[in-house]
Amino acid sequence: MNFFRGVISGQAAGPQPSGAETIQKLCDRVASSTLLEDRRDAVRALKSLSKKYRMEVGTQAMDHLINILQTDRSDSEILGYALDTLYNVICNDEEEEQDENAQKQADDLGLQFTDTFVQDPEHVTLLLTLLEEFDFHVRWPGVKLLTALLKNQGPQIQGIILVSPMGVSRLMDLLADSREVIRNDGLLLLQQLTKGNAAIQKIVAFENAFERLLDIITEEGSSDGGIVVEDCLLLLLNLLKNNSSNQNFFKEGSYIQRMKPWFEVGDDNSGWSAQKVTNLHLMLQLVRVMVSPVNSPGATASCQKSMFQCGLLQQLCTILMATGVPADILTETINTVSEVIRGSQVNQDYFASVNAPSNPPRPAIVVLLMSMVNERQPFVLRCAVLYCFQCFLYKNQKGQGEIVATLLPSTIDANSISAGQLLCGGLFSADSLSNWCAAVALAHALQDNLTQKEQLLRVQLATSLGKPPVSLLQQCTNILSQGSKVQTRVGLLMLLCTWISNCPIAVTHFLHNQENVPFLTAQISENLGEDERLVQGLCALLLGICIYYNDNSLENYTKEKLKQLIEKRIGKENFVEKLCFITKHELYSRAAQKPQPVFPSPEQMLFDHEFTKLVKELEGVITKAVHKSSEEEKKEEEVKKTLEQHDNIVTQYKELIREQDAQLQELKEQVACMTSQNEQLQATITQQQSQIQQHKDQYNILKLKLAKENQGQSNSQGDGSQVNGLQTEELTQLREEVEELRKQHSLLQTQLGDKDALISSLKSGAAQTAEGPAGGSDNTELLQELEALRSQVQSQSTEIGQLKMERQDLLRRAEVGCSDTLPSSDSSLDAAKMAELESRLGAQTSEMERLKAEVKNLSESRAELEKRLDSTTSTVAILQTEKEKLQTDVQESKKEQDDLLMLLADQDQKITNLKKRLKELGETVEDEDDLDTRDQTDDDDEEDEDED
Repeated sequence: MNFFRGVISGQAAGPQPSGAETIQKLCDRVASSTLLEDRRDAVRALKSLSKKYRMEVGTQAMDHLINILQTDRSDSEILGYALDTLYNVICNDEEEEQDENAQKQADDLGLQFTDTFVQDPEHVTLLLTLLEEFDFHVRWPGVKLLTALLKNQGPQIQGIILVSPMGVSRLMDLLADSREVIRNDGLLLLQQLTKGNAAIQKIVAFENAFERLLDIITEEGSSDGGIVVEDCLLLLLNLLKNNSSNQNFFKEGSYIQRMKPWFEVGDDNSGWSAQKVTNLHLMLQLVRVMVSPVNSPGATASCQKSMFQCGLLQQLCTILMATGVPADILTETINTVSEVIRGSQVNQDYFASVNAPSNPPRPAIVVLLMSMVNERQPFVLRCAVLYCFQCFLYKNQKGQGEIVATLLPSTIDANSISAGQLLCGGLFSADSLSNWCAAVALAHALQDNLTQKEQLLRVQLATSLGKPPVSLLQQCTNILSQGSKVQTRVGLLMLLCTWISNCPIAVTHFLHNQENVPFLTAQISENLGEDERLVQGLCALLLGICIYYNDNSLENYTKEKLKQLIEKRIGKENFVEKLCFITKHELYSRAAQKPQPVFPSPEQMLFDHEFTKLVKELEGVITKAVHKSSEEEKKEEEVKKTLEQHDNIVTQYKELIREQDAQLQELKEQVACMTSQNEQLQATITQQQSQIQQHKDQYNILKLKLAKENQGQSNSQGDGSQVNGLQTEELTQLREEVEELRKQHSLLQTQLGDKDALISSLKSGAAQTAEGPAGGSDNTELLQELEALRSQVQSQSTEIGQLKMERQDLLRRAEVGCSDTLPSSDSSLDAAKMAELESRLGAQTSEMERLKAEVKNLSESRAELEKRLDSTTSTVAILQTEKEKLQTDVQESKKEQDDLLMLLADQDQKITNLKKRLKELGETVEDEDDLDTRDQTDDDDEEDEDED
């Protein structure tokens, strides 16, 4: 113990030991002491020496310190000392007084000790376990140590934490710690943990990180908060940047709405602190991450919609028009608004309606353009305004039309400044940067909009008093020919290329000026310096566009004449070489990377992102157009015409097929309707069958009762004369009813015969159409159902006939019984029974009549179905026949054309070969023109002879 006190207090008994010897003795004491107090004192001494003797402590004591973490888990004090010592050894604290070499050595030393610690992944797992300890002296140094490890060996530590059970969850618990020191250092730890690892970013996000971080930002005062707010925003940026899953989770969780209060600024914006500027800058970057052009279009559009609906865009526009906002915040706000409205029609329309708080009010677009063409404004601010204008016009034909309309004579207002006037003023000002920005902005107003390209040709400019106005197109070429700065000429050439591309009318206007083509050829053919080579390449591109989109309306500048001019004055290879120089330029590659114009200096501001797309699209086709001969062009035109003819034929057949499909669909609907009607008829028949069965049962009951009554009458005696008289009248009525029933039965039989003949004809028609179009199978099924209906009607008729026969038999037996029986005393009872029998027979007769009426209705329905079936079958057959005939004619015509072409080609080849052989043999061979002339002469001679 005296030794430890001497080391700590600096008192020496005898010779002073060296640092390495002292550390060795302390390590031995840590390894060999059995008392916890002795080990604790030894570790405390190592901690005090770890900064001065970093190399020695890290080399000799690392294993002992890790062993302490594993064995002495019960004593939080010794754990804290061990963790602090390891942190001092591994951490690379940057000190201002150290030079670069010393700092590099310290970094290498920290990296070396980190590799030693991470050789066993269990050490990192042990450290994660220690972070679960709530004791401040254990958790805080553990957080700092893990942060240092992540700084030195981030990917390796991330991999270990990722596979560790509940590893990320343990670290997320640090945000819920009530002690601010641990919570704040936990934020720094999570920043290092989430760098460049999408898997960990997703886990952290789904551990409710967004909710916790936004709560901390609100508690700390949002943009007015301190460094903790900055750390939270940096962590949010790590979680959301280039991570589409987390961005979608952030949007779906309605966290975009919670960003709106961050941007609420008051009227007094003077005296912003540096921390507030930093916080607001990070908040704006967070908004831009959600709507970045590199995100998927669907996700970006969804976030833009949410930002408009929750009022975030409106809040950003308020900052945009506020006074007293720092320049860097204003610049970043302009960039943020640009990406929030880019490609979103609703947001673009809202931005167009925003007015600046001036007197009189001016549109925000006009105020921003005034800053863009003002050379006294900061360069980054002018770039931001240009980006905002480009995003406003991106896929916004309505906005493009409004900008171009401010340049047309009919819409110019002399009392107010418009966007078009500002663009023209910047286009022809003395500042080359203003020229470039105005040219690019005007080119975006014409991007992919043929209508506005043609409208802009109407713009006339008054150059000076007493001179007639010139067109905007002519004025641009005049400035080009005056030899202005490279930046100005590059901007004007980009505008002209965008303007006349894919617009033959604009090409004609450009070529109509006799000075333009000689100027371009002279520029391309000269041998100039490096800076001028870019201008030469753009001139070559402009001339190539004049060739490719030329409609040959000007006789002096047709495609063929322009290509001949290039071949004579420039040379095709030289022309292509100058054209290809554009894509090889370093600034071209930089501009092609992203839409936002970001340049380190105004001199390097030469290319626009959208123009690089145009160059990439046109370079190949212009090269082919220049090298292509007139014969090849004629062949291509012939091929195009042939393809157009074939396309027309195909279109006609497609329309015919559509019509046939519509007719087939209509026929299918008719068949479906008939099928439903058939089902209804079948249901009616089923109901009638059940009623007939009921009548059968009632008839059987009546027959039994009548048999019993006849037997009783034969055994009774009574007044025979009265009974016989009564029965005779009843029998007469019964005979009349039976006769009427016979007539009805014969009529039914005749109707059934007619129906049988009709069904037979339907069967024969169905057999003929069995191999017809697709509707044939449905018609066959319908005929089968009609046949079943006919059989059911016939069976019902048979049953009705049987009932009639049984009734006649019953009446006959009643007549015989009446003639053979004697008068009975129960005549009154018999009369009542006979009356009941007559009433029942009358009811049955009425039921029979109702059945007849239903059978008649069924017959009419069946006849209507048969008519529809016949018309459907004939229509389908006619359509199928016409379709097959048309297809056959097309195939035969194509085959005949191919055969004729082959025969003509073979004949031409044979004639050519024969002419060559005759010439080789010395014979004179006449051309086709000479032969035609001779034939004409011979015909004239023959006519003269005939007249003589």
